[in-house]
Amino acid sequence: MYTIAIGIGENRNVLEAISIFKAQHSDCNIKLIEKEEDLIKVIKDEDVDAVIRGSLPSSSIMKDIKEHYSSNLITRATYVNGENQEFLLSPVGIDEGSTIEEKYEIAINCAKFLEKLQKTPKIAILAGGRKGDYGRSEEINKSIDESEKLFDLLSKTNWDVKNYYILIEQAVKDKCNVIIAPDGITGNIIFRTLILINKWPSNGAITFGLDKIYIDTSRSQSVEGYLRSIKLAYNLNNIY
Repeated sequence: MYTIAIGIGENRNVLEAISIFKAQHSDCNIKLIEKEEDLIKVIKDEDVDAVIRGSLPSSSIMKDIKEHYSSNLITRATYVNGENQEFLLSPVGIDEGSTIEEKYEIAINCAKFLEKLQKTPKIAILAGGRKGDYGRSEEINKSIDESEKLFDLLSKTNWDVKNYYILIEQAVKDKCNVIIAPDGITGNIIFRTLILINKWPSNGAITFGLDKIYIDTSRSQSVEGYLRSIKLAYNLNNIY
């Protein structure tokens, strides 16, 4: 039987989501985890097929994961999948995506993940300003320079890639399904604006660099949001 471990913290919406899911899927075992250290243990447990953070705090969990998989680049991408929009947004961890090389690896991982889902990657690169904003500050210049270098690297792949600079609205309108933010702080703010304020449907954040399905979820998520994450973990069993 397929086993999913889910963290239970202060947000009890996750318990309601689990109840709904279990009523629909009798072929899946749900393991409730109430402590961060226990969630870290099940990530390493071969008898557990997938792990969802649920409403447990994230910082110590991600820290331990990165220490355990020290040879791997561990990154996350929020998977937005609703009726009208579908894309992976990354980096979303505030300490992720600080270099061009890391953002390149993130984009590659996102594209390969979509291909596993039988989808064609369309990558949008973002920056801290329009191309014409170059010269307004050193910070803006650096962001634009990095976006263009990242575009050059990704242009060598077979995927559709475009530098949208700061125009995220155009990238979404053009149905890009991979959106690479300038850095993790910006990506995290975009995530909170779209998902937690505007209620765009998120399946949680897919974590790359592990040998197991791990979905990182917000402590502030709704019942529907947690339910989507559980369903995603369940459906990924047929892919990984």
